Amino acid sequence: MSALVEMRGVGMTYGSGEAAVTALSDVSLDIRRGEILMLMGPSGSGKTTLLQIAGALLAPTAGEVRLMGASIAGLSQDKRGALRLAHFGFVFQSYNLFPTLTARQNVELALDLRGTAAADRIERASAALARVGLGDRADHYPAQLSGGQKQRVAIARALAGAPDVVFADEPTAALDSESGKRVVALLHDLAKAQNRAVVVVTHDPRIVDAADRIVHIEDGRIGRVEARATVEA
Repeated sequence: MSALVEMRGVGMTYGSGEAAVTALSDVSLDIRRGEILMLMGPSGSGKTTLLQIAGALLAPTAGEVRLMGASIAGLSQDKRGALRLAHFGFVFQSYNLFPTLTARQNVELALDLRGTAAADRIERASAALARVGLGDRADHYPAQLSGGQKQRVAIARALAGAPDVVFADEPTAALDSESGKRVVALLHDLAKAQNRAVVVVTHDPRIVDAADRIVHIEDGRIGRVEARATVEA
């Protein structure tokens, strides 16, 4: 199983001198095509920092991150942004939807940033919403949607650009059991049917059975890796 993202000896320290705080230390991890990788650990253990570094939202203070074999060290902010648009999709617990845009327009906006032509944006946004079961809610605003529906719009937005890796930060934490199951089913389909990689930061014990690997983070380090299904640690 090929690695899309490789992290080697990654560290992250905020501040300097006596005020320095180490969030990650000597983390080495591969993110592989076709798997669901879950990051678990107590609050403050470094899970979200690890996700942000793997997704090129943060540059580490030590170590190296490679995307499809090429180092992303030293890239400018503009080039990092272009890399994220081309290869990554993000799903956040808070949804991050624009309240004055409809569900379809929220998805279209992500495609617009990728430079997708207007006619294609409408078609692809509608198709992405249909995939997550919201074809009949495309013209609804976020205030008219339930929490589970808003999360599915966020997933549709992440999937519309056909990313190689989807990073999801606590995607089920605020959802009821049924909505959480739907979200996990969508992420599972992305990894298995479309051969993408999915990385999920979670505290939610209800969704761990969907994981191929569970990486336990403790005090900024990988404590252990729990291999599940047929994926090797």
